[in-house]
Amino acid sequence: MRQPVPATSRPNAWLVGAAGASAVLLGAFGAHALRDVLDPAAAGLWHTASQYHFWHALALVATCLAPPSRARRTAQWAFAAGIVLFSGSLYALALGAPRWCGAITPLGGLAFIVGWVVLGLALGRGRAAS
Repeated sequence: MRQPVPATSRPNAWLVGAAGASAVLLGAFGAHALRDVLDPAAAGLWHTASQYHFWHALALVATCLAPPSRARRTAQWAFAAGIVLFSGSLYALALGAPRWCGAITPLGGLAFIVGWVVLGLALGRGRAAS
């Protein structure tokens, strides 16, 4: 018989849902509502932001495959921080935020890198235990 998973070991499903839904919403917003508003450079920034946003929403789904651990939680929050910092700063720049906002983008990229490394460690530990 299958044992229930304790609430403390479940992945943050709300985070996965929020990241995925917001990726679709912002991607569609950029493609439709902002199509005639953004110049080509800003549209390129928006496109890059929405691509990274969506791919890392899927990376959050991948964290659900890792066994419950601090590494899994760290990967989840790193991916979430990367979405906010990397994609968020590019969305802001596309909408005309000051150029200094671009200094935030690499911090989001670093969060994505940390998320992938820690997710790999979490998944590797899960395989070693099986």
